[in-house]
Amino acid sequence: MKELVIEAERENLPKVQAFIDEQLEAAGCPMPTQITIDVAAEEIFVNIASYAYSPETGPVTIQVAVQENPLTAKITFIDHGRPYNPLEKPDPDTTLTVRQRKKGGLGIYMVKQSMDRVNYEYQNGKNMLTIEKILR
Repeated sequence: MKELVIEAERENLPKVQAFIDEQLEAAGCPMPTQITIDVAAEEIFVNIASYAYSPETGPVTIQVAVQENPLTAKITFIDHGRPYNPLEKPDPDTTLTVRQRKKGGLGIYMVKQSMDRVNYEYQNGKNMLTIEKILR
């Protein structure tokens, strides 16, 4: 498992994505899958940077582990911000037009739809959101 600890600031997104991409490329992740993971990771990191410590900032730990059989990337985002489980938010009604829908929630919905597994835990004062994607 590789780990990056970085300040939860939007300006650090390129460093976060480069770190994740380095691990995915080393594992032989196909580019379409890497792009899917990058989009999900961006959504999660930007949400942490925007809301977890607001109006202050704090650290985010990103852990990337690659497991075999099947070859899977497991990425965990850990912050010490206020407790928040984004998976409890109801999925948006995608049958409605953009104007008819309530604001928010579409990003985490996209993460849930594009990943093979998404899990949230709050332990010892830490939010831990884990995404998993089979590398095919």
